[in-house]
Amino acid sequence: MLAEEAGQDFSPFNVVGWHGNYAPYKYNLDNFMVINCVAFDHADPSIFTVLTAKSLRPGVAIADFVIFPPRWGVAEHTFRPPYYHRNCMSEFMGLIKGRYEAKEAGLQPGGGTLHSCMTPHGPDFNCFEKASNCKLEPERVADGTMAFMFESSLSMAVTRWGLQTCSRLNKEYYQCWQMLRSHFTPLQQSKK
Repeated sequence: MLAEEAGQDFSPFNVVGWHGNYAPYKYNLDNFMVINCVAFDHADPSIFTVLTAKSLRPGVAIADFVIFPPRWGVAEHTFRPPYYHRNCMSEFMGLIKGRYEAKEAGLQPGGGTLHSCMTPHGPDFNCFEKASNCKLEPERVADGTMAFMFESSLSMAVTRWGLQTCSRLNKEYYQCWQMLRSHFTPLQQSKK
């Protein structure tokens, strides 16, 4: 087996029948057709949605499954990495392989992050500095990488095991933003 493979003796697809309309489905994420920003500004991550579980409320998903595959970055006059934000959805993000562009050192393959509803988050300090000072020319983004995100209108919680027992819990995660400084300089109001 390769270092990036896992094996098991049983599969949930190994069943005699399925209930109702449920059916097994396997999809190669490398086949996903990437849609991307080609002018300016960072597009909303919904352009990377692979599957959506609808809710009864129009425009509100119970869950979206999103991937961040390899692609070209060509936006001009802008900050290309994912922007700083908070949303009304909860986001669980994970890294399957490679290095995630917004936290190259902070998220390891097999690892994940949870940003609950209205929790501000975005790229770490190193990503901000690199993206703020680089020459904006066409570049490949996330080559050799596959990251995913589950975004849900429902609240998500970490299990007691995850909070108290897991030896890999990064309690210093928030520090990736500690060195960020405000660059906002409001224009002086013109005197009348």
